[in-house]
Amino acid sequence: MNFVPEAVPVPQAGGPAHWFVFRRDELLVCRESGLAVIPYTADNPVPESEMIRKIYLGRLGGSPCYAVEVSSAWCPLPGTEFLGLRKLPGLMEEDLYKIAGRASQLLHWDSTHQYCGRCGARTETKADEHARFCPVCGLTGYPRISPAVICLITRGKQILLVRRAGRQHYSIIAGFVEPGESLEESLRREVREEVGIEITNIKYFGSQPWPFPHSLMVAFTACYAGGDLDVDMVEIVEAGWYTAGNLPGCLPPPSSIARKLVNWFVENFAD
Repeated sequence: MNFVPEAVPVPQAGGPAHWFVFRRDELLVCRESGLAVIPYTADNPVPESEMIRKIYLGRLGGSPCYAVEVSSAWCPLPGTEFLGLRKLPGLMEEDLYKIAGRASQLLHWDSTHQYCGRCGARTETKADEHARFCPVCGLTGYPRISPAVICLITRGKQILLVRRAGRQHYSIIAGFVEPGESLEESLRREVREEVGIEITNIKYFGSQPWPFPHSLMVAFTACYAGGDLDVDMVEIVEAGWYTAGNLPGCLPPPSSIARKLVNWFVENFAD
């Protein structure tokens, strides 16, 4: 089904809607045939007294989609449970998961922009777009998106994989873009800071929204250009070169763009 993002609901004669209900960082789902699905009903499944905010997202297959935040005390409906977004890849259809990420980001943005960052006055919701404006000084705030870069680095038929502090799986270099940087400059800096090497031949690979809480992952491939691995032991605690035949057993989840990069490496650099 195609999703049409919108800020203003389209008038329609009743019918069911998709309800993306969040309690803190967890989404309300029920299990059907092994999959996690969201409520699809004509009425809001959340009592008004428990609803903190509600945001229209758009239409999926012609049916409206809403993001709803509930109080932390609200208990799940019978037959449902709350699960974190990081646990849902593979359990939820990709279209629904992407909309769930959109819902999570918009709810997070709305909850953290209730007051004007310039004058401190209470902000109001704009009726025609996803934005909040200040009725006192006129400042308009839009949902925040934080660009981050992620890079697969090859050296011949080897790939650089790293393990971050506190993580069990191995992944590839990633980091946030700083003010005044191009994406390529950000990549070179992150690689230099975290593992001490230089890269070249940077090529765009793809992108992926990453709602933790409001990132956009921009992915690249690059080639090793020089230097010895020198792990910073702050963000990265382990780094090494691997071939397609001896990758670590614990890798990023299949739905992540990090894993798509690793899979691309395996397909193109296998012996």
